[in-house]
This record gives sequence, C-alpha cells and structure tokens, in this order.
Amino acid sequence: MSRIAARFAALKAANRGALIPFLEAGDPDLATAEAILAGMPAAGADLIEIGVPFTDPMADGPIIQAAARRGLLAGATMTRTLDMVARFRTTDADTPVILMGYLNPIDSYGPARFCADAARAGVDGLIIVDLPSEEADLLEAHAAEHALDIIRLVAPTTTAARLPLVLNGSSGFIYYVSITGVTGTRTASESDLAAALPMLRAATDLPIAIGFGIRTPVQAASAVRIADGAVVASALIETLANSLDAQGRAGPDTVQLVLDQVRTLAEGVRAARPGALPLDPAKGSPLESVT
Repeated sequence: MSRIAARFAALKAANRGALIPFLEAGDPDLATAEAILAGMPAAGADLIEIGVPFTDPMADGPIIQAAARRGLLAGATMTRTLDMVARFRTTDADTPVILMGYLNPIDSYGPARFCADAARAGVDGLIIVDLPSEEADLLEAHAAEHALDIIRLVAPTTTAARLPLVLNGSSGFIYYVSITGVTGTRTASESDLAAALPMLRAATDLPIAIGFGIRTPVQAASAVRIADGAVVASALIETLANSLDAQGRAGPDTVQLVLDQVRTLAEGVRAARPGALPLDPAKGSPLESVT
C-alpha cells in the first residue's frame, strides 16, 4: 500500500479528515523552505504538498505566483526540490509528499528520469496542473513503474460525461478544485461543496480533497465534513510573505509563524467530526488501535 493510501485509510479508521498544507520549494530561500517542510508533520500535516516553482504558473493567483518567483530567485530547481524531499525522508518515512506543478519542468527534466528520481527521493504523488487526461500517456507509464500516484484535478465545470476520462488512471486521491478561477482568490460555500461532491463520490472510490480557496480553520473543518481532506496553500504563503523583510528575506519568526498556522488549521480539521481519534504519529494509525 502506498503512503498516500495508507494515510487516508488510517484517517478513515480514525473518523478524521486530512489536512494537506502547501509550501513552495525555495520560498523565500532553500533553508527556510526546508525548515518549514521538516516542521509540518509535528504541526499537524497529514500529507504535504510541495509546489515546484515555474515561470508561468497559470492556475495560481498572485500570492502563489509571487512565491514561485521568490523560489526561482532563491535557486529552486527540480533537482533541488527532489533533494529537499530526500533530506526530509531521512527523518520522516511516513508522511506522504505530493509534488504540485506544471508539465514543462518535468518535460525538460525528462519524464522517465523525473519519475525515477522523484520516487528515489521519496515523493509519493504528482499533481500536474496542465496535463490533460488526453496527453497523460507522456507520464502515466513512468509514474506507474515507480509507484507514483497521479492525482487528478476535477473542477466545478467538469461534466458527468467527461468525469470518467478525467479519473481514468488516477490514484492516491482526487483533488477537487472548489472554484472556477485561480488559487487564493475566493472560497466556495459549504452548500456548493455539498452539492458538488455526490457526483464525484458516485464516480470514484478514491478519497477526495478540496482545495483552491480554503484559508481558515473553519473552512478547513467544513471541507473535511464533506470530503476527505482540505488543502491549504495561499493562506500559508501569505503568512510567510507577510513575515519577510523589505528585501524579501525570512525573518526570525517566519518558520514558526507558518507552523503555528498549520497547527491552528489542524486543530480545526481534527475537531470537525464527532468522535474523531488522534493518530499515532509514527505509525499513522488511530491511537485507540495501537497495541
């Protein structure tokens, strides 16, 4: 069982949703990004999403676009992003890591080489924003060879007729884009989400995580009452950006401010469902079932 599948299975057994926080590789510098990544599991991250900086992040709003620029200026590359994951794996063998990004850097790296190196580093899943299902054969065989989950994006505009094509070959979980538009610009209502999820539930047994617009513990809690996970990105990046000095450098409290926000979001997620159990941090299983 993959790390992603194992973590969602443990969360289901504990009657809990997943908190999936996001960070941009290299933002605002390589060392600070690595320190945030290292601290996320203890702060309450159930899975972690890492953005790979790219010069044309078309699906992202201004907050994450700025993070990508900072990461690129700090020297973030695909190789350095994978090296960061590999170092994370020396102290954390359990927390699933998903890379989120765009096809161009993967194509430039070489899809076969990328999948091999990503798996070797300890990456578990891939979200490729601009890879349509019709062209997924560029990556699917290489990802399958190295047991990397390809996580599909489903939008509010995805029709029931197209949904089987979008979901074909997907694994790990489904990422439901809760709004039409770019990241961090607005938030879907709980009623909108509740109306959208039944079509997805009927089409797949995979867990469903909601992203694009979740900013607060209350919104994250609402998401996991409806779905299986909440992805929080722009709100965390905004906190990081607000902690930087006039030259864009990390402040003495940058890492702690971001991790404190992850902790607050995790508290909201863990209180969202009645009777939820804590997980054993080492084994990723409900504490009640640990012997």
